[in-house]
Amino acid sequence: MGEMITLTAADGHEFAAYKVASNEAPKGCVVIVQEIFGVNSHIKDVCDGYAKAGFNAIAPALYDRISPDIELDYTPKDVEQGLQYKNQVSDETALKDIDAAANEIDASGNAAVIGYCWGGTLAYLSACRLSSIGKAVGYYGGQVAQNIAETPKAPVMLHFGDKDASIPMSAVEEVKAARPDIPVFVYSAGHGFNCDQRGSYDAEAAKLALERTLEFIS
Repeated sequence: MGEMITLTAADGHEFAAYKVASNEAPKGCVVIVQEIFGVNSHIKDVCDGYAKAGFNAIAPALYDRISPDIELDYTPKDVEQGLQYKNQVSDETALKDIDAAANEIDASGNAAVIGYCWGGTLAYLSACRLSSIGKAVGYYGGQVAQNIAETPKAPVMLHFGDKDASIPMSAVEEVKAARPDIPVFVYSAGHGFNCDQRGSYDAEAAKLALERTLEFIS
């Protein structure tokens, strides 16, 4: 449905991004930020879904800073590989690529960043550090609580699962206490509940979270 394009970050790094246009007059633009698995088939599906919902969408390939075309699956081995890759790309560097993607999809600074897993943390940091975005939505961002002292400059919405083995509910409560202005939604689901390629997929939670997200960014 979409196409791979090449972008250049502020530091001169060239990288790929998956870009797809809405079939109708767009309601807005979204930057979809990957999990630890790269811009794989699921992230492309997410972009396609937002295009069908009326948004221009783009997903920057954050692992191009390591090597091009890294796309992982959801096996235990791929999880291990993904964590190794993630540790090679600093959040600060990833934000440069998100910034370039936001400027590509909407140069007026109104793009919404929507991130999952690692991308959920990056979505929060985008709201704090990037002037190129208008809103941010984080799904099960594992490091949001650790970065909650940073103040968002753009409106933020956060989604978590109460059965998430990697994000304790104490961390979610910490986020709620520190940022009472941010809508934080908790679902009866585990980590990765939005991804229909994972065993933790929860259709009901994914549907409700998407409805809330679409209302928030529209």
